[in-house]
Amino acid sequence: MTRSAPPDHDVVVLGGGSGGYATALRARQLGLSVALVEEAKLGGTCLHLGCIPTKAMLHAAEVADAARDASAFGVRATYDGVDLAAVGAYRAGVVERLYRGLQGLVRGAGIDVVEGTGRLVGPRSVAVGDTVVTGRTLVLATGSYARTLPGVEITGRVVTSDGALALEELPRRVVVVGGSAIGVELASVWRSFGSEVTVVEALPHLVPLEDETLSVHLERAFRKRGIAFRTGTPITGVKQDDTTAYVTLDGGETLEADLVLVAVGRGPRTDGLGLAEHGITVDRGFVVTDERLRTSVDGVYAVGDVVRGLQLAHRGFAHGIFVAEDVAGRGPRPVVDSGIPRVTYCDPEIASVGLTEAQARAAHGDDRVTTYEYNLAGNGKTQILRSSGLVKVVREVDGPVLGVHMIGARMGEQVGEASLWVNWDAFPEDVAAFVHAHPTQNEALGEAALALAGSPLHAHA
Repeated sequence: MTRSAPPDHDVVVLGGGSGGYATALRARQLGLSVALVEEAKLGGTCLHLGCIPTKAMLHAAEVADAARDASAFGVRATYDGVDLAAVGAYRAGVVERLYRGLQGLVRGAGIDVVEGTGRLVGPRSVAVGDTVVTGRTLVLATGSYARTLPGVEITGRVVTSDGALALEELPRRVVVVGGSAIGVELASVWRSFGSEVTVVEALPHLVPLEDETLSVHLERAFRKRGIAFRTGTPITGVKQDDTTAYVTLDGGETLEADLVLVAVGRGPRTDGLGLAEHGITVDRGFVVTDERLRTSVDGVYAVGDVVRGLQLAHRGFAHGIFVAEDVAGRGPRPVVDSGIPRVTYCDPEIASVGLTEAQARAAHGDDRVTTYEYNLAGNGKTQILRSSGLVKVVREVDGPVLGVHMIGARMGEQVGEASLWVNWDAFPEDVAAFVHAHPTQNEALGEAALALAGSPLHAHA
């Protein structure tokens, strides 16, 4: 038998990942009382199984590449291989420090954390064991899980990104099924660590959601790094025995590997929550919301990966802040997916915000869109780093910047300025007046703006 707590929380948040804890923290800042229900650890997938641990591995991969290539910079060094256990310890240390910090933030904010698995027992009531937590507003923030393909069992030598973090030995041969962000990031890691890697993508290009110019450049860079890939190639099955996994491609060819990573996206974690029973509309697992993230039930919101769209931690943060401010009556502007920056942390790094060229032409018409590509071969810092890449800017003719798409070393660090351009509807003529430090990768944005404004400096008109 459950015992009901009085409805004295302004907000109950179901899920303590990026979207959930952002909602809770901002709501407390605005003076609302908050209960946060979490079945595992605060921070969710991003902190414990996603963004943070995978990027720690990518940094370790960067260090491995630097050691291997040190002689190119006149530095005498030797590369003796990768100690995967030590990489894991480094990664775990990063996660643990951030986790302790998050616990302190939540505790210091006065948020009531309820540990355990929650399930709806009313429109705004969540049962956790024998306790029912009730709020005037309920926020669904239960996150996502790693998907697989029909008939592909995740076991043994076949893993998702969750299992990739738990490896105790470095695989000699890896097949990555899926060429979007997670797939190409882990492919990049394993190649830097010395594995033979093949990426298999059903769509025509790697990172198929990005501007096609970036996809083509990444494919060229992967060939140079020795990462094999098959695009436009679905798989028909995966089998394994005690020593080898076998991936069968559409057409009959079979690839052999020591490990198969299934990286075909993430699904919303909404099963078993009792949503439909209490009138909350769900479509293929995703909670249906309006632009203000309100569900079909009054007083119930959804944020983050359970809402169809970009599955990014910072989208969850933005959703959580928005909902907390909306509940507090502040009337915030809705979060628009096209204005959210996106970064894929492979080598070379991809960063983008706004519309791709194809999306811009579809929205505005071919004759209303123009683009400019600044090749990083003309950028001093890129030459120092021995990298390559480009910055592509999409603009409306005689109008604002619609999208910025970048590939090259450390491009993720440049997307903040690009986001300002897009979200403030800036004209290239406006931002061309900004002074960018020399020599930096950031300078490439300034060069692209100068060229679009008709006054290129280190580039041809």
